[in-house]
Amino acid sequence: MSPANPAARTVAAPEDAAELDGSAGAAAYLTDRCLTDGPAGRVGLEIEAHCFDLQAPRRRPDWAQISAVRATLGPLPGGSAVTVEPGGAVELSSPPLAGVGAAIDAMAADQAVLHAAFARAGLALVALGTDPLRPTRRINPGQRYLAMERFFAASQTGEAGAAMMTATASVQVNLDAGPASGWAERIRLAHALGPTMVAIAANSPLLGGAFSGWVSTRQRVWSLLDAARCGPILGADGDDPRTDWARYALKAPVMLVHTPQAVPVTRYVPFADWVDGRALLDGRRPTTADLDYHLTTLFPPVRPRGWLEIRYLDAMPAAIWPAVVFTLVTLLDEPELSGPAAAAVAPVATAWDTAARVGLADARLHAAATACVALAAERAPAALAPSMAALVDAVACARCPADRFSEQVIDLGLEPALRRLAAEVC
Repeated sequence: MSPANPAARTVAAPEDAAELDGSAGAAAYLTDRCLTDGPAGRVGLEIEAHCFDLQAPRRRPDWAQISAVRATLGPLPGGSAVTVEPGGAVELSSPPLAGVGAAIDAMAADQAVLHAAFARAGLALVALGTDPLRPTRRINPGQRYLAMERFFAASQTGEAGAAMMTATASVQVNLDAGPASGWAERIRLAHALGPTMVAIAANSPLLGGAFSGWVSTRQRVWSLLDAARCGPILGADGDDPRTDWARYALKAPVMLVHTPQAVPVTRYVPFADWVDGRALLDGRRPTTADLDYHLTTLFPPVRPRGWLEIRYLDAMPAAIWPAVVFTLVTLLDEPELSGPAAAAVAPVATAWDTAARVGLADARLHAAATACVALAAERAPAALAPSMAALVDAVACARCPADRFSEQVIDLGLEPALRRLAAEVC
């Protein structure tokens, strides 16, 4: 697992690429590489926050301004890498560390340094799942993101695609795949926990200056994109996650072709059609490098990359995200809790839209969240007590972070509420 390694986001060099023997060869390549057998226990975190100039919050800081702040940063104490998303959100990506406590401590230390650096430049990093104020706009000049814009426009998902790229922020949890004998159960549970954790973490009630009617507008945005690219990967029974992933990746339409520039594909071409020769892109059939690049354009809520990327949590303030991360990791990594957790969330295991729309106001999701947080709270170390107490109290009251922010917006107005949130350590 190397979530903080920028090389993990690139594709193989062309000279290292090999031809694929049709969809069968591509499937074998995928199943051999998507999960790594070994012990569980390492945790990496990736946390994004929106960048605002609080003197002019409707103005989006530009690429040069954000890059200038990045240039002042030396190595961070927890070892995180710093990257900038298409709309200017700033992301910290930690290295994999031994245990959730070490991962939380390292991320918190790196956040403190990062936020201080941006504050010195008159900028604030705000933890919300969606940008509540500004219209979508890309500032990252990367050619890949320009190509993605063109793909979304051609696929009639331009508005949702722009929102996904430039107006969303998340907390991503990266975990070891664990022993091969437990892959099916582990990945089923990672999916089944999704709606309950979405409801607990929901923190995006506004987008573009207006209430959306959803507590997790970020999750709503993802649901508006192609389900073949952004939906859950599991098949009907989830007993063979490697085969499920291979099937998912081969059915998903090709977004970009690496030429080596990113070129958008403006017609619907499943990767299987390309690899089997039913369609040619860039005048050729794909190689393993093309397949690796295709995988970087697939965004399911749980993505296997050797390790597991859990991608369904909204960005949350510092008061609560450590407890949410601890809860999720503990339920997945403590073997004796997997059964009780699976039983608790079974009634809402596929309630993604309900979780995003109303969160813990749904009685079944509230019951599942109460049970899950109680299981984790019993294992929480003393250092996590304030955050866990805040989470337990919020869940007991059926409140998610979006409820608090919404109330502040109603009471104070959007810009003052945003300034108040920015004043907190995010």
